Amino acid sequence: MKILISDAFDPSLPERLARFGEVTEDKDRLPEADVVLVRSKTKCTREYIDSATNLKMIIRGGVGLDNIDLDYARSKGIRVHNTASASSIAVAEMTFALMLSVPTRLIEAHASMKEGRWAKKELKRTELYGKTLGIIGAGNIGTEVAKRAVAFGMTVVAYDPIISSHQYAKLVSFDELLEQADYITLHVPLIDATRGMINAGTIAKMKDGVVIVNTARALCVVQEDMAAALESGKVRAYATDVWPSDPPDPSNPVLHAPNVVMTPHIGAGSRENMLRIGDVVVDILTEFAKEIG
Repeated sequence: MKILISDAFDPSLPERLARFGEVTEDKDRLPEADVVLVRSKTKCTREYIDSATNLKMIIRGGVGLDNIDLDYARSKGIRVHNTASASSIAVAEMTFALMLSVPTRLIEAHASMKEGRWAKKELKRTELYGKTLGIIGAGNIGTEVAKRAVAFGMTVVAYDPIISSHQYAKLVSFDELLEQADYITLHVPLIDATRGMINAGTIAKMKDGVVIVNTARALCVVQEDMAAALESGKVRAYATDVWPSDPPDPSNPVLHAPNVVMTPHIGAGSRENMLRIGDVVVDILTEFAKEIG
């Protein structure tokens, strides 16, 4: 078996996979690869898949599969896996870090200290306690966020058309969530139903001063509409770890809008998570090796 590691994984992974066959990080050897490991950077388009003439499996180290032409891969008999369960804790913790940074005024406080200013009287904080958190997408990551929100004394509501019950959140309709939530966090894949779901129309249904956190996919949010809502004050703050491209186009209006907390797509990049991703990859390849003998 020839395994191509096309994106950045934990440095220990090549050695861990050596028992399955030859492991390479040379992308020019794609036509030889039986298995390709990707994260977000590599785009498995039709052209990419057609150039991988020996490919039998794609494994994405992460949750979503929107960087893979899933239907085309399957039409070619190529299996596609992800490591959805591995990233839940890392992304949930990132979500909470972003969410906490807004009411604590953490970024502004740090910047003022670096500038030599003592802004104690200027920086008035609020609390998460007693606020309503609306979770859009209550799967693995959304559930981990909900657990943490309950521990912070928040009321948690969730919208997820796939599930019928939830241990930590009250399930409500999409519009009910928009109307009730003081904080909204997104944990959905990028599909037709979620693309642009946060837009001028849906923002208008939200509370004035709502805080929106996005560690899912940037294109679930219409960037221009978010920037306009931040300018008007309808949205108090937007905290995001995700962008339409990595890195974002300098003209992206969110980059220049007020009250944005932004990070460079590091939510799933914890050391522990990279090791967990490796564990799942090893499990997938162990089963695959048994099948092919």
